[in-house]
Amino acid sequence: MVKELIEKTFIAVKHDGVQRGLVGEIIKRFEQRGLKLVGMKMVLPTEEMADKHYVLTPAFINKLGENTRKAAASKGKEISETNEEIATRVKNWNMKYLTEGPVVAMVWEGFHAIEIGRKIVGPAESRGAPIGTIRGDFSVESYDMADKLERPLRNLVHASGDREESENEVNLWFKPEELFSWGKQRWKVMHGVD
Repeated sequence: MVKELIEKTFIAVKHDGVQRGLVGEIIKRFEQRGLKLVGMKMVLPTEEMADKHYVLTPAFINKLGENTRKAAASKGKEISETNEEIATRVKNWNMKYLTEGPVVAMVWEGFHAIEIGRKIVGPAESRGAPIGTIRGDFSVESYDMADKLERPLRNLVHASGDREESENEVNLWFKPEELFSWGKQRWKVMHGVD
């Protein structure tokens, strides 16, 4: 059935996006694509929440380690840290960044919501993000800047990467009673479904 294609995705406007007054613009972009807002709140994340948000899975540890080594090698550098040490360092940077100020946490629902959410947000490195994405339009952050300043990319917004990540993040940031089910008449016009 077509309704099986409807999914939820977790999106968070990080504190730099909040400070810059981009919350409304970010919400607008998700609404314009036809996604439905089913939960939203402003939160000052705790260290415990940030720790649970940034889960170090074996796949993530290996991918981050290999990508970090490849980037360093392209600059003629060698990294002596293990993949786990690299991932732990990056996780600690991300946790510090996430807890620096209030974020606007949201859950969006719709057809292919996770994939569409990632497209709206754009790639993690804003410098290489296409114009038309949130990161491409509102930031010039680069891995070079982050590496030089020994911090994560300050890239305005977080978007879940896959179904498992989305489910974990939605459950971490929202209680079931904070999510609302409601009919979106636009879906009937856009997709021919109720």
